[in-house]
Amino acid sequence: MKHVGRSVGVLLASLLAGGVTGGAHAESVKIYGLVGVYMGSIKHSGDAEAVTAINGGGLQTSFLGFKGEEDLGGGMKAVFALESFFRPDTGDQGRTPADPLFSRNAWLGIDGLFGRVSFGRQTNPTYGVMSQLSPFGASVVFSPLTVQSFVPAYGRNILGDSVWNNVVKYASPTYKGFQGSVLYGFGETAGESGYGNAGLHGTYRAGKFMAAISAQRVRMLANTPLPSAQHSVLAGANYDFGPLKIYGNTVRTNIGGGTSTRLYDLGASVPVSQPGKLMLELASTKIDLTNAADVRRTTASFGYDHKLSKRTDLFAVYSHDKKTDQSSANTYAVGMRHSF
Repeated sequence: MKHVGRSVGVLLASLLAGGVTGGAHAESVKIYGLVGVYMGSIKHSGDAEAVTAINGGGLQTSFLGFKGEEDLGGGMKAVFALESFFRPDTGDQGRTPADPLFSRNAWLGIDGLFGRVSFGRQTNPTYGVMSQLSPFGASVVFSPLTVQSFVPAYGRNILGDSVWNNVVKYASPTYKGFQGSVLYGFGETAGESGYGNAGLHGTYRAGKFMAAISAQRVRMLANTPLPSAQHSVLAGANYDFGPLKIYGNTVRTNIGGGTSTRLYDLGASVPVSQPGKLMLELASTKIDLTNAADVRRTTASFGYDHKLSKRTDLFAVYSHDKKTDQSSANTYAVGMRHSF
């Protein structure tokens, strides 16, 4: 841990120096991030007992980031991002001890009129777009859409992490509201040149309407090949009516000859004052098993978010979780987050 701390210190000093002295080369570096904590009683369907805890994150996972760009001329820029998850409740780096130093993003790329090409560890766009398709954002604690899709404690319909290793990604410029991306994560498995993850994603925005579709194939869990690939498709949209913003989504997954899942999700956010809004969301997944009875899981969350300033807010959330043939469970939590 001392070695990691020294490495982070050296990196921070170098980036700060780059931001100060790089102006002559049209180079800039920005330090940014988010600190979030919540406390309460946490329980998932089937758990014997609830856990009373203070945890990091909540509506958004805490992270520290560095990003920068350099003007290369001709409308092109060199760009990079280095972002690390951390747990403010314990001070530990990463979401879990298994996370690498730059667990959220670690990539380098070229940006221009053609779009952006980037290389490295990068956020999975299927997960990323959920921040705009749920009133609870891409919360891995409270968003029914996100927890049922990516969190193991809720069944994790979509295999793989929210971040992929060894990725080359192309993101198009926005044209008349449309923006797309394609990415491939090299499996780096000897004798299996095509053994990697792949994704195709698109979004459309027009005024108060936003829609997204995301398709991916997962063949690697971190550095471990899967016996069979999983294919998944997310389709979702939101519309802001002013006094009410509604969200609707569906997610389908399938493993050839194996388990398939069908998720339906509906949510809403309602401003109740200038700084405050109510949030409500329900997701239900049907899990089709090949050699066992089908299973259904339903998760619902109700919460209130109150902005103290542009960068700081307080929140309170209640979640209910129920899986077939398992006891129901309730989670109660209050928390705070601050971005910088």
